[in-house]
Amino acid sequence: MDKKISVGDKYSIGVDFGTLSGRALVTDVRSGAELASASFDYPHAVMDEKFLDGSPLPADFALQHPGDYLEALYTTVPKIIADAGVSPDDVVGIGIDFTTCSPLPVTADGTPLCFLKRFKSNPHAYVKLWKHHAAQKYASKLNETISSLYPSLLEYYGGKISSEWIIPKIWQTLAEAPEVYDAADYFIESGDWLVWMLCGEFSRNSCMAGYKAMYTDSGYPPRELFAALDTRLADLTQTKLGGCVAPIGSRAGGLTAQMAEKLGLRPGTAIAVATGDAHATFPALGIGDAGKLLAIMGTSSCHMTLGRAADPVKIVPGMCGAVTGGIIPGFVGYEAGQSCVGDHFAWFIETLVPADYKNEAQTRGISLHKLLGERAGALKPGESGLIALDWWNGNRSVLVDADLTGLFIGMTLATKPEELYRALIEATAFGTRVIVENFIKHGVPVDEFYAAGGISEKEPFIMQLYADVLGMEIKLSGSAQAAALGSAIFGAVAGGAYDSVSEASAKMGKLKSLTYKPNARAKAVYDKLYAEYITLHDYFGRGGNDVMKRLKKLTIDN
Repeated sequence: MDKKISVGDKYSIGVDFGTLSGRALVTDVRSGAELASASFDYPHAVMDEKFLDGSPLPADFALQHPGDYLEALYTTVPKIIADAGVSPDDVVGIGIDFTTCSPLPVTADGTPLCFLKRFKSNPHAYVKLWKHHAAQKYASKLNETISSLYPSLLEYYGGKISSEWIIPKIWQTLAEAPEVYDAADYFIESGDWLVWMLCGEFSRNSCMAGYKAMYTDSGYPPRELFAALDTRLADLTQTKLGGCVAPIGSRAGGLTAQMAEKLGLRPGTAIAVATGDAHATFPALGIGDAGKLLAIMGTSSCHMTLGRAADPVKIVPGMCGAVTGGIIPGFVGYEAGQSCVGDHFAWFIETLVPADYKNEAQTRGISLHKLLGERAGALKPGESGLIALDWWNGNRSVLVDADLTGLFIGMTLATKPEELYRALIEATAFGTRVIVENFIKHGVPVDEFYAAGGISEKEPFIMQLYADVLGMEIKLSGSAQAAALGSAIFGAVAGGAYDSVSEASAKMGKLKSLTYKPNARAKAVYDKLYAEYITLHDYFGRGGNDVMKRLKKLTIDN
């Protein structure tokens, strides 16, 4: 525990639902002190190769079981209350964040279709996780239609709608499993579904609606757009995307008696409107002004920065969105991202590490990540003669193309595993630099760089490499559970402990004293490598050679 509990203290709970686990945190609302945390690994993990019954899933599917999310709540929340020794009477609010876009088809009372016997064996009845990219062809058709009918709609989303977003995923369900589409009263983000289950009130959060469903201050796009996609989608926004859109930081409702009993809390405890997991992280660092970019670095990375709401919204090609109030109320939230970061490194460890490396790691009692990090860290920038393109899971920003794939170039018979590993890390850093420079080029300042997430917590070598590639000092979150802390901040606001998210963030957010400063000599080499990266990035990513897409089509056709 960070502090001794005293009489009169009040607390908030944040629950962060990530790609593989749910993590809960209880905090002191006056200081942000973290009293206890707990995590729960989803039993079904990510279903991206095999379905529940062991049958193979189509290419680019990524599903989850919503029952895992409830189990995460039932397991972690009672534990942190017991471990912290706080009274349920003193918990003022609960905030929920969720990896997004992860929609779920449900009935009118919120029952997931996959809970029903009729749909238990239908993959389309489950959560389509953010990295479900099997809706790419629907995203491509959506972009063509918008470009033809309402081109200005795309400007605030970087010029393209991603296959990760909710409309392509819903359309895929309609096209490939119409029985699921017809039976669903709503398609709802999993974070919103959890809030519904907690408080019994159905609402959609303005963050996910804005970034992932094309919702603006004027509402959803015109009915005519959806009718042009498929006549059966014409009334989508009034029916299956219906429901009020509530601002983040607001109160969705009070904890139901049934859920209070399961969680060990009091009925009526304030439940905050949900928000995205990356977006929840922003207030956890106490960042409250424009010009400061935050990268949440984990299996994927999300990059966010603020613009003043009074200033005109900047049009930035390749961004994921510019949403008023999408990150912090009172600001325009700009978002970009990389679809694969930590997933690259995990893929390499699982796929390409030779037996003698595994034996050495086992003998020394260290992980393969640590062993490869040591060896890769001993190399000099440019020493291996390698460059990679970091598109193992497609490109989210700035190309917005899930059909792009990865690339190594420069290999010889002398190439070592640690050289390939380092090249992958450098590629993700180069991809981040593309995003930073793209924001700056289009009028969104990036004067400071902040980082949060598992990689920033655990990998000093990677963070120093990023600082060298970017040529910027990197400041770190003061919490190892930044998303959960951010959600606790939203919970504190919903519970009335603060009047605004900005006020709560200033009191409860925190930074580490440790920072990473760029090495001038390393940066000079990386500037040269980055120029080569850009050449490859544009050649393979902007139509110079579509070999990646042709090869991917062959795998799908076969």
